[in-house]
Amino acid sequence: MKRHISEPRPDWKQRIEQQGLVFSTTDMPDGRAVEYWHEGAYYEFTVDEVETLEGTAEEMHLMSLEAAKFLATGAMGTIGIGPQALELAAESLQAGDADVYGRFDFVYDGHGGPAKMLEYNADTPTGLIEAAVAQWFWLQDVFPGKDQWNGIHEALVRQWKKLQYRTGMSTLHVAHAEAEESGEDWMTAAYMRDVAGQGGWTTIGINMSDIGWDPNLNRFVDLDNFMISTMFKLYPWELMMKEPFGQRLLQRAHNPRWVEPAWKMLLSNKALLAALWHLYPDHPNLLPAYLDGPGPLTEWVAKPLHGREGDNIKIHAKGVNLEQPGGYGREGWCYQQFHALPDFDGNRPVLGLWVVDGESVGCGIRESDGPITDYFCRFVPNTIDSVAPPSSLSKAHSSKAGTTL
Repeated sequence: MKRHISEPRPDWKQRIEQQGLVFSTTDMPDGRAVEYWHEGAYYEFTVDEVETLEGTAEEMHLMSLEAAKFLATGAMGTIGIGPQALELAAESLQAGDADVYGRFDFVYDGHGGPAKMLEYNADTPTGLIEAAVAQWFWLQDVFPGKDQWNGIHEALVRQWKKLQYRTGMSTLHVAHAEAEESGEDWMTAAYMRDVAGQGGWTTIGINMSDIGWDPNLNRFVDLDNFMISTMFKLYPWELMMKEPFGQRLLQRAHNPRWVEPAWKMLLSNKALLAALWHLYPDHPNLLPAYLDGPGPLTEWVAKPLHGREGDNIKIHAKGVNLEQPGGYGREGWCYQQFHALPDFDGNRPVLGLWVVDGESVGCGIRESDGPITDYFCRFVPNTIDSVAPPSSLSKAHSSKAGTTL
């Protein structure tokens, strides 16, 4: 993996906004505005790297499912979600409730060592539009003869087609939390409506706060009192369980098919890291991790079990002692061995490896100036350095003809 400097397109901002990336500007604490989308550079993979990392992501997904089964037993406590939510997640996992997607975060330096898993964002992963759409059109404009590790869009359409066949349903409600002000959740939900629509669903958009309960139907309904049969929600399960309607979620027979399903509470929780290390100690793609304390670790990163975007992260390592602000932590902590991000001339990337239906389908790279990938990171596109036979690039390659939002 190499980082190359690239000349930005003159109209890059207009182009990414037309493609749905309308949330690219972030305000720094000092008042400066920084752009999240960064095409002044790109990362280049070899075909061998892509194939190795694909295999790693798929292996980690299977291992994570085993770790979820272990967490569902309660062997590591109620992991900050409480006994009722844990029971619901266990029932959902046992029932095999259908899911769509997730995103692993890996640290990888391109120097031959194994990639190390940092976490699995498998309930409400964002970063989707830039990874699936914006970087693909960047490739067509800048390097039309090259390939990219990006089959995310096609994989999502296939999965929604599969879910429609599996469930026999045709109407999908898509919900997001309108309190999120950047526009990212809204556009991610809009993009999910797009791929689901291409997969054959009729979609209906709704705010989470507009979901109602009809006592006569004993079902969740939308603003038109239409019963919700299948719902994609971009809202964390642990927050849903705390809402006034949270107790209704325990009545599985009277609930929609939730996508992502309740068992994703077990994968998006940082306790997953400790469960993985417990089940697969010394695995080359894992970092040692423990609940509630650092255990034998002398250098560690403390992660709140429900944390997002780097909030409340604590790092204790040689030359690095810092703590991020935020509102997480009361739910408990996971302590993971500190592993420095690679340094490409001051740019520190994290690989977001997207998984759809258990298959590794693409990569989105975020880079930061410091040791934590937070709100002020940059998204940088990727390419593959050479064209291999079609069989070798079956998952690394994307052939979308166009995407509409």
